[in-house]
Amino acid sequence: MKREIYGVSALLLTTVLWGSSFPVIKLVMSEISGYTYTWIRSSLALLILFPYVLHVCSTGKVGKETVKGGLLAGIAYALGLWLQGWGTSYTTASNSAFITGLNVVFVHTYVAFVLRDYSWKLALSLLLSVAGLYMLTVPSTGFNIGDFLVLLGAIMWAAQIIIIDKYSNSNPFAFTFFEMMPALVFAIPSLLSENVLAINLNIIGLLLYLAFFCSVLAFSLQVYGQRFVNPAVAAIIFLLEPVFAAFFAYALLAETFNAEQALGATLILVAMFISTINHEKKQKKNLF
Repeated sequence: MKREIYGVSALLLTTVLWGSSFPVIKLVMSEISGYTYTWIRSSLALLILFPYVLHVCSTGKVGKETVKGGLLAGIAYALGLWLQGWGTSYTTASNSAFITGLNVVFVHTYVAFVLRDYSWKLALSLLLSVAGLYMLTVPSTGFNIGDFLVLLGAIMWAAQIIIIDKYSNSNPFAFTFFEMMPALVFAIPSLLSENVLAINLNIIGLLLYLAFFCSVLAFSLQVYGQRFVNPAVAAIIFLLEPVFAAFFAYALLAETFNAEQALGATLILVAMFISTINHEKKQKKNLF
């Protein structure tokens, strides 16, 4: 139970950091393209982690499983990011937020039918969290190509959680280093269409915040936290990301947060509480 508390705490801090990124990303995206934002943020994260990873690699403390798991999670992450951005250009932001959050359904399906580690508490938390997500995001009706692309992105986000669950005993910082690598592919369209040398210092400062706190620290905490937490529980906790995002947007950008959204956020919090009660993850041997 003590280990699960550590895991849940790490994942909660992860969602707080990811939630804080939304107002910052909104400011960054007003100046540069999505491709440029993605590869520069990832590059800065790699630069921050490089000295540490070089050291642990030289001492032989990073195994093939860490490299493999990090790259696989990175591919899922990069594809999810790309599909989400592409799909959002054809649908509403509320639809995109709701459909992205449906990754929790895919993770729970995996846990129920592949891991066979499911319970009525997880099922109840899934129902409450999806209802809360709907109230928080208030998506519009209908389904179009944009919604379909975002749904494919949600599958990639679910895959990222599942992959990290499998390789969660890896060194968190080394794993995150390799997870950031696949996103560098977005440098190709960015450099072909945009003058990255013209980016001002304020934007670079914001990108450094995102790289250190929302990439290096947050993703490392995710790897560490999922070591002790069932992936179905982790997926519920990650639904608090839009809750924290709404809070930071309200506090920093003066965006609205109405009673229906507050009720949705409360349902997600209740779902998280139910899912974490007496649901310790089976432990695996450390990989390092």
